[in-house]
Amino acid sequence: MTGAYRRAGVDIDAGNRAVELMRAAVRSTYGPEVLAGIGAFGGLYDAACLCHARAPVLVASTDGVGTKTRIAVAAGRLEGLGEDIVNHCINDILVQGARPLFFLDYVAMAKLDPQAVARIVAGAAHACRAAGCALLGGETAEMPGVYAPGEIDLVGTIVGWVEREHLIDGSAVTAGDAVIGLPSSGLHTNGYSLARHVFADVPLDTVYPELGRPLVEVLLEPHRSYLSDLEALWAAGVEVRAMAHITGGGFTENIPRVLPAGVGVRLHNDAWKVPAIFRLIQQRGAIDDCEMFRVFNMGIGMVVIVPSAQASRTLQTLPDARAIGEAVPWNGRGPRVALS
Repeated sequence: MTGAYRRAGVDIDAGNRAVELMRAAVRSTYGPEVLAGIGAFGGLYDAACLCHARAPVLVASTDGVGTKTRIAVAAGRLEGLGEDIVNHCINDILVQGARPLFFLDYVAMAKLDPQAVARIVAGAAHACRAAGCALLGGETAEMPGVYAPGEIDLVGTIVGWVEREHLIDGSAVTAGDAVIGLPSSGLHTNGYSLARHVFADVPLDTVYPELGRPLVEVLLEPHRSYLSDLEALWAAGVEVRAMAHITGGGFTENIPRVLPAGVGVRLHNDAWKVPAIFRLIQQRGAIDDCEMFRVFNMGIGMVVIVPSAQASRTLQTLPDARAIGEAVPWNGRGPRVALS
């Protein structure tokens, strides 16, 4: 039966090899709260670690790396993809004030490459350790006929928690609040279909003068986590009224998700220096500003809204942050996120 399954395109032994290659990296993320992890049908996490909480709220999110995987496969640089998916998911729950508890990954391809899977999972484990998050389990799928040969799909699910009284939901945002931008490390994990189209005829090892290093290194720069930034703001006593992770949909789609009724945001797009990679994409693709700010993060990976009186403390706490705008009244007409 095993031989017939292999002839059909699925190698069970390769799947077992992948598990063995990643086992040490995954277990390196475990603390005493992990009761069962890799190899179990379901990961077991001892919720007693939340016994000190008064009213804990679980926050969960699922997302994928998208077509950034195609560049990583072409370049043979897979480790960063694991960091990408973990940090992306951390940031998604972070905007509601949640700290991560555990993470699960899903890696799929047409023909299983155990070494490739192990490299991706090792990157994910590295990011989980940095965040104090357990890589509790996951799935490795070999699906010939569903995925094209050589392609990889990578998805992650994260579960975190926050005290109910500390939930960040944007309801306290008012006109006049300061909008602070935290710099991205690059494209993060969105806009790659457009970026690949723009650079379709360019060798990945090309060094543009404005980039100063090979294009592939810039495009594969791992997604940044903002967990330590938020923890620093909390420690400094800053009231974070809203946060928006600038992913797919850019500024115009993501910031409105955290604004209360009647409030918009005015951004000053000269308040920060847009990294060269975005201007290069814009120039080569003849893309207008509105679309660029809707597709890419343009060098700002997280937006934090704080009371105007606390803007200076925020900037002192996070030296690489920039004041990029302010909350304004919005009457329902015109763009809710205005660029000036």
